[in-house]
Amino acid sequence: MRDDRYALAQQTMAYVLAGGRGSRLKEMTDIRAKPAVYFGGKTRIIDFALSNAVNSGIRRIGVATQYKAHSLIRHMQRGWSFFRAERNESLDILPASQQMDEENWYKGTADAVTQNLSIIEGYGPKYLLVLAGDHIYKQDYSFMIEQHVRSGAKVTVGCIAVPREEAKGFGVMAVDTNDKILDFVEKPADPPAMPGDPTRALASMGIYVFETEVLARILREDAQNPDSSHDFGSDIIPAIVAEGGAYAHPFSRSSVMSGLETEPYWRDVGTIDAYWQANIDLTDFKPALDIYATDWPIWTYSELVPPAKFIHNEEGRRGQAVSSMVAGGCIISGSSLDRCLLFTGVKTHSFSQLEGVVALPYVEVGRRAQLKNVVIDRGVKIPEGLVVGEDPDLDAKRFRRSEGGICLITQDMIDKLDG
Repeated sequence: MRDDRYALAQQTMAYVLAGGRGSRLKEMTDIRAKPAVYFGGKTRIIDFALSNAVNSGIRRIGVATQYKAHSLIRHMQRGWSFFRAERNESLDILPASQQMDEENWYKGTADAVTQNLSIIEGYGPKYLLVLAGDHIYKQDYSFMIEQHVRSGAKVTVGCIAVPREEAKGFGVMAVDTNDKILDFVEKPADPPAMPGDPTRALASMGIYVFETEVLARILREDAQNPDSSHDFGSDIIPAIVAEGGAYAHPFSRSSVMSGLETEPYWRDVGTIDAYWQANIDLTDFKPALDIYATDWPIWTYSELVPPAKFIHNEEGRRGQAVSSMVAGGCIISGSSLDRCLLFTGVKTHSFSQLEGVVALPYVEVGRRAQLKNVVIDRGVKIPEGLVVGEDPDLDAKRFRRSEGGICLITQDMIDKLDG
């Protein structure tokens, strides 16, 4: 059966929609698109969708970029350049301005595929797997492709059960006992509840499987419709649902669980609170997401850096970390870390104390700084003696403080402290 699924995956091209800004992450996406945001100590968010595709046996991938795409494109060039044309593999980076002469931006998620149909059809894939590039999860897409082929659906939509309140930001569907989608509503104010569970709704994961020929025909018709917003969730999927050709694929059927994982894991890390929590959760004794499992690796660009180093062993000036993850190139110099996640090249100086800190690459924390429940953007230099996490009112005046009490610190915010 695995061989059958693998054969279907080899006939499939994955198309990743990676142009979104992710405005709820505030200043973290001022210079990078949401899929390019760092996650988990070494990776970027987009690495999860790309790794899922590769691990599922899919070797043709297109990535549509738009907003602040430079860091995302650079990351893919550095970390995803192992595809070989002679093995029928390819990774195409498709900026919004590439295919149009007049209006350069993608008008919607469907238009982001329409503009590149000639490239897709040039490879001749029988199936097209459309993915969102901004979620954290592990999934074997071959199960979803297999269901699509067996059901004869026009589209198969990946879905997950979420609390109804959270479903307001997603496309929400109602299904029958055969997984046929009876109704699909994009970002409803009052999401319809799942049958038998009034507290949860069935939300679209932004994952769709089509036969390429069928999708191309649908998209070209949609492109000629002046009343369409040219979006999968708003236009394409509801139209197919109305025709009776849409089926749901529950994430639980294809979620990859290995190592310590006990239930399907999927996160939208689209807010500062959700981003901080998902990163800090990785430091748990039994994390909900196991990034150490080798049977489903998360591929990424790995910088050539030395191992992490912990120095000084004096009372009050001891380089130590408890329940923390520390990436290569870090130097913990006479500092104390408790439940922290530090990315590549972070340096902390003597007598500083960090608790619940997510520090992006090449952050430097000055002497005697005391930081609690913060996210520090790449390259920020925390001044000596700075205290964050003790006075909520003061923190809110100086930094971006979330509803959940997490402070986001950028270099611009630090520079204004001296002004």
